[in-house]
Amino acid sequence: MNQRHSMKRILLKLSGEALKGSQEFGIDFEFVHSLAGEIRELVDSTGIELAVVIGGGNYIRGGNQKHIDRAVGDYMGMLATMLNSLALQATFESAGLQTRVLSALDIKEVAESYIRRRAIRHLEKGRVVIFACGTGNPFFTTDTAAALRAAEIDAQAILKATNVDGVYSADPHLDPIAERYEEITFTDAIAQNLRVMDTTALSLCRENKIPVIVFDLHTHGNIRRVVQGEKVGTYVGDDNHAD
Repeated sequence: MNQRHSMKRILLKLSGEALKGSQEFGIDFEFVHSLAGEIRELVDSTGIELAVVIGGGNYIRGGNQKHIDRAVGDYMGMLATMLNSLALQATFESAGLQTRVLSALDIKEVAESYIRRRAIRHLEKGRVVIFACGTGNPFFTTDTAAALRAAEIDAQAILKATNVDGVYSADPHLDPIAERYEEITFTDAIAQNLRVMDTTALSLCRENKIPVIVFDLHTHGNIRRVVQGEKVGTYVGDDNHAD
């Protein structure tokens, strides 16, 4: 498996749940403000080109709704990601970061429509690019959107920031002897159904050789450590025979 290394362009995948902090619903703006400061420091000191994909689970879990059509639920989830993207943009810009929100759905009053070359140009100009509304299609998760956008912009890695410190063999909250992996291959992660990302997202990453690093978002400085190649969290990468 490839070793960790310093990076130039990355995609940060945030769950919507991460934004609600200790709240039951919505956005903890104190937490987002702290995150913005950490990212500002990272961008200024390293020159990293950063894109972000954010979920919408702090508002609605889309297809998990029981009494509405799956496609409708997924579109509702996409709109929830727009709420989160605008909140990130406003908070990041208050911290001094230049940002652009690019949407897979046409909502021109509040965001630019997604165009690959435009996204890359924004990154090259040092702007943080926030990709909203998933892939623009129902039946695909924001994990899959992250894998797709990472491939399109030639990101060197996906940083999946979560509420746990890596990938475990079982739920560490339920199984006290669950093993935390330092490294694991895409094939093993899929075969063991470890839920790092959904299978479609992991397959996209495997095909495009984009490693995924899963780490604890709530430990200050972790994003910088991952970018600088330190062994933080779990590295999900190429199969041993792949190259």
